[in-house]
Amino acid sequence: MDAACHSTTVTDHREPTASPRRRHACLWKQATSIGFWWRSRRQVAQQLGVPDSSFRDCLRQHQRRCQESRFPRSFVEFCQSPEGLDFLHRQLVALHLVFGQANDCGLRNLCRFLELSGLDEFLPASYGAQQAFAAGLETALCESGQEEEQRLLVAMPHREISLVEDETFHPQICLVAIEPVSDFLLLEQYAPKRDAETWNRCLDERLAGWSVTVCQVTSDEASALIAHTQQHLGAHHSPDLFHVQQDTVRAVSFSLAGQTRSAYEALAKAQRQVVQRQAELAACQEQCPESAAAVERQSDEAVAGADQARQRLATCQTRQQQASQARRGLSREYHPIDLQSGRPLAAEEVGRRLCGHFDQLDEIAQAAALPAHSRDKLAKARRVLAALQSTIAFFWTQVAARLASWQLSEAVTIWLREELIPGLYLELAAAKLPTANERRALQARATEILARARSPDGVWGTLSETQRAELENKARGCATLFQRSSSCVEGHNGQLSLRHHGLHRLSVRKLAALRVLHNYWTTRRDGTTAAERFFGTRPQPLFPWLLNRLGLPAEPRHHRHAA
Repeated sequence: MDAACHSTTVTDHREPTASPRRRHACLWKQATSIGFWWRSRRQVAQQLGVPDSSFRDCLRQHQRRCQESRFPRSFVEFCQSPEGLDFLHRQLVALHLVFGQANDCGLRNLCRFLELSGLDEFLPASYGAQQAFAAGLETALCESGQEEEQRLLVAMPHREISLVEDETFHPQICLVAIEPVSDFLLLEQYAPKRDAETWNRCLDERLAGWSVTVCQVTSDEASALIAHTQQHLGAHHSPDLFHVQQDTVRAVSFSLAGQTRSAYEALAKAQRQVVQRQAELAACQEQCPESAAAVERQSDEAVAGADQARQRLATCQTRQQQASQARRGLSREYHPIDLQSGRPLAAEEVGRRLCGHFDQLDEIAQAAALPAHSRDKLAKARRVLAALQSTIAFFWTQVAARLASWQLSEAVTIWLREELIPGLYLELAAAKLPTANERRALQARATEILARARSPDGVWGTLSETQRAELENKARGCATLFQRSSSCVEGHNGQLSLRHHGLHRLSVRKLAALRVLHNYWTTRRDGTTAAERFFGTRPQPLFPWLLNRLGLPAEPRHHRHAA
């Protein structure tokens, strides 16, 4: 009988023997296969090797289910067979995984779904039963992540990685670190503090036994993160461009927008005065012409005031537009590759370009007579200029070190640095631009540069297929070295906040389960998970692993629906 139970497609590894529900299903299937309708129940029980009372209890339960069910007898018999139990088990695990864990629809909604679908005849639909199953699923997810991590680490070669780090609050402090190229969530942990010592301890515990070296960390300008990066990790700290632009918005854009709004209101008031004075002039010319000269003078003054207000509004709008262009210019110029020509840019040249945009913002602030606090914020943003320039220098230093370690010929080294790496970098940058037109334009430029780099008349034509694939993979790794934004961790923190808002509390187990889902379940358009992109090896499928670890809940005691 046990062999028949375990012949089904899914087995329960948590129990050394089959559960009572599965034993009954196997017993019924075996009894049906030998034909018990015309034979003594005692003889059938003896042939099956079970007590007569157990066999009769199985028959009574089966008959009761068929009589009370709202479904056809054939469907009820299927759901009480081993194959049917496997089907119900698969549906319940999928329901909890997709809707309960990955999308957080809530256990009460899952219970309601079971009731409306009628599956509560075969699966328990009470909140307590579903809560216990959800807890078991979260525990299984944590175990799955730990097992897969240990398995994948064995075959993972040593790598230099970048990290993007930030904190979020629930209101407990949660430290988050993501590897930006693969989007692998490396650290997501509650901590009592967010100082450098806490970051050092948490990351050291997480990376213990890992064959990785952190060469760069991108984050905001928090002193704890900078100290953690430079003093403990010995890595380069790359400032987050978003926070630089945010400081410029707070310094300039808000004040300019206020001036523009005031100018617009002043113009509207002046235009109303013009209309009023012109109406008074028309009435005066008709009723008392001797006073028309004074009223006409007032009307001309109102028209002149409206012209001045219109000119002031135009000036404010121009300044606001120029400030917006300068702010966008910071993003446009902060690249190691020129987006227009595709040529490599030295750190000094990028620094000069960025300095020009900061100078323009300073001029606008001075012309608009912005308050002192606005200029202080602008000066704060400008202080990061040296760190931005240093990040460009770090990028090219790392590229040069990698090119030297590969021991390539001079022609191949120049070709990689001047053509293939720039083309691949523009291809990556094109996908991150805000508008479709900008993405298409930069993608076309990248395609043009890559076509030139892959021309059979150049270095590309002298390489074998294996060498081409190897060098292109290495060049792509160089192109991903430049990290200027913490948008991946900011977006993840936003999703985490929504989770916390819906659940009101995220336990340590829930947080670990969400990390496993992020790394091993969520896929990109190409079908790869973050773990596959990070480790370079496809992990084992998560869903079958969960099916083999989670048992089917006990049969519901009573049918909730009316017969």
